[in-house]
Amino acid sequence: MPSYTGHRYPVEIINQCVWLYFRFPLSFREVEEMMLERGIAVSYETIRRWCAKFGQAYANQLRRRRARPGDKWHLDEVFIRINGKLHYLWRAVDQGGNVLDVLVQSRRNAKAAKKFFRKLLKGLRYVPRVIITDKLASYQVVHREMLASVEHRRSKYLNNRAENSHQPTRQRERAMKRFKSPAHAQRFLSAFSGISPHFRPNRHRLSAPEWRTEMTDRFAVWQHVTATDSGT
Repeated sequence: MPSYTGHRYPVEIINQCVWLYFRFPLSFREVEEMMLERGIAVSYETIRRWCAKFGQAYANQLRRRRARPGDKWHLDEVFIRINGKLHYLWRAVDQGGNVLDVLVQSRRNAKAAKKFFRKLLKGLRYVPRVIITDKLASYQVVHREMLASVEHRRSKYLNNRAENSHQPTRQRERAMKRFKSPAHAQRFLSAFSGISPHFRPNRHRLSAPEWRTEMTDRFAVWQHVTATDSGT
């Protein structure tokens, strides 16, 4: 976890700005304005540096505290345009909609699929029971060479969960007026996919009191995660 040493603003202000930026489709300048309304004068450049320094660290801490992901993985890739060129965002989610990993690449061939699976398996350190993909042939190559013992279902109709998980990314892409570079997209989406879902429980399955209780618990986890090293 990065140290807060040397930051003149309290930890509560730092994690509030990081939360606002990754939770809602806001720009750094809009977060700056919201903080100013509360009597806190902090520049958008400072907020940008906080998000770059602490965003991924917060996301990693949240991932370590979540329950083990499910054994059914949905995988999908969607194009994103960066500086006028097409790139592909590879994403894996489990049956509960939890984002397992993301990777931005310039291709969606077998080599790109293998790179994504190596990153995914290295981070999770276990193999699933079932993987569900669309009919992209690259997935068959990876399945045959890396996950031959795992059941592979190929159907565009079974993969709605992965496709739906792209929607928050599309919202942020529009709000940010697209990503500046592949590295920028990877940095942002890696942190975003760890922070934003933490505050998105399946509200349609919860009553209002249940949702408030769940969100109270999640905010408590957030405060615990972001207060690490707060005494320095």
